[in-house]
Amino acid sequence: MKEPNVDDLLYWLGLAAVAVTAITGVLDAGRKRMDLVGVIMVGTATALGGGTVRDILLDRPVFWLSDQWYLIAAMATTVLSFFLVRGWHLPPRLFLIPDALGLALFTIVGTQIGLQWHAPWLAASLLGVMTGVVGGVLRDVLCNDVPLVFVHGELYASAAWLGAMALILLQAVGVSSVIAAWCGMALIIGLRLLAMAYGITLPVFRGRT
Repeated sequence: MKEPNVDDLLYWLGLAAVAVTAITGVLDAGRKRMDLVGVIMVGTATALGGGTVRDILLDRPVFWLSDQWYLIAAMATTVLSFFLVRGWHLPPRLFLIPDALGLALFTIVGTQIGLQWHAPWLAASLLGVMTGVVGGVLRDVLCNDVPLVFVHGELYASAAWLGAMALILLQAVGVSSVIAAWCGMALIIGLRLLAMAYGITLPVFRGRT
């Protein structure tokens, strides 16, 4: 049986990541009572920010400038989500569920692209984390919130990094890229959901007073 093409998988995962993270931008902007233009700006920045920084660092064509379907997916999902959820009473933390999925998708895509562009394994894992978290940072800044990655709370960037490392290790021992990608995503989503459910956090620096 022919193994699925990893490039095709990355493309569709990338589109899915753009759509999912755009939804988190809509939900978060909705809490701030933004109008349609503001929501589009937040949703699009959330969906495209991480991959843009990754591509600039790798000196590769920015993904949504090379293929405008990413931009179309971001804007279309943002507008559709705006009209679907407008007027609903939404739980304040609802956006964390699609955010966990988007974090996993973008981290794995970013790590795999880093490896394909011959970044060293550690740099590739950090590029994956950057791809996963930068969009959320932009979303929170535009919504005048402290970015999740900087808040003392449940595992976030650390969950993304562990998933990226799992992808790299599995491929290093001979596991196919497609299976390794799914395993890495499952690990990130599982860690993130467990951390939210049980309040799992990293140690906090506490200096003497």
